[in-house]
Amino acid sequence: MKRRVQPAVPKITVRNLQRKVPVKVADLQRFAQKAAKLCLRLPRKSKMDLNELREISVLIVSDGRMASLHRQFMNESGPTDVITFQHGEIFISAETARRNAQRFGNALARELHLYVVHGLLHLHGFDDRDESNARKMEIVQRRILNQGVV
Repeated sequence: MKRRVQPAVPKITVRNLQRKVPVKVADLQRFAQKAAKLCLRLPRKSKMDLNELREISVLIVSDGRMASLHRQFMNESGPTDVITFQHGEIFISAETARRNAQRFGNALARELHLYVVHGLLHLHGFDDRDESNARKMEIVQRRILNQGVV
């Protein structure tokens, strides 16, 4: 019987590049490593493949920096919660995370965890551009968040 070899988990570095929202970088980094392991157990969704990345950078930024990235790369105005680039960069807006955490009754840490998982799933080929795929991605995100990692 042939056993499936678990791919190597990429090294994940979390950097806090903003000052307005306190972020526990070490906790977020530990969570991101565990979440990446769980994502790697999922079937690959497209050409993008988390397996092929050796390093992932999670960069916590301000709304201003996120709005600039959002405009430059997606031609959209204003900040967004998370933007993922296929070479392994996940940008997360700390201010948007704090607002959304309050809005949805989540702890800030859980909101940040959600954005990390969302970015990792994009790196694994998941897409949320249409309603059907967004729903599927949401189900997988919830499953990963609830697997005792949070």
